[in-house]
Amino acid sequence: MKSPGLAAVLSFFFCGSGQIYNGQILKGLVFLVAYFISWVMMWIVIGFITTPILWIWGIVDAYRVAQKINLEAGGISPF
Repeated sequence: MKSPGLAAVLSFFFCGSGQIYNGQILKGLVFLVAYFISWVMMWIVIGFITTPILWIWGIVDAYRVAQKINLEAGGISPF
């Protein structure tokens, strides 16, 4: 069982860590690298657009994947 709330909080503080918690190591590393590149691109205006999108997408994805893992395991964790 995975905690969707914990996965979301981990991604909130460190983009990609929620995916790693869910067992999606490669996906988490891709989020981490993409987020880093997005931060570097802040000196170009595009970084101000992509960084919050990646951050929110990472949080939502981590939460939903944890819920999906729990449903496939036969249990439901509300948080």
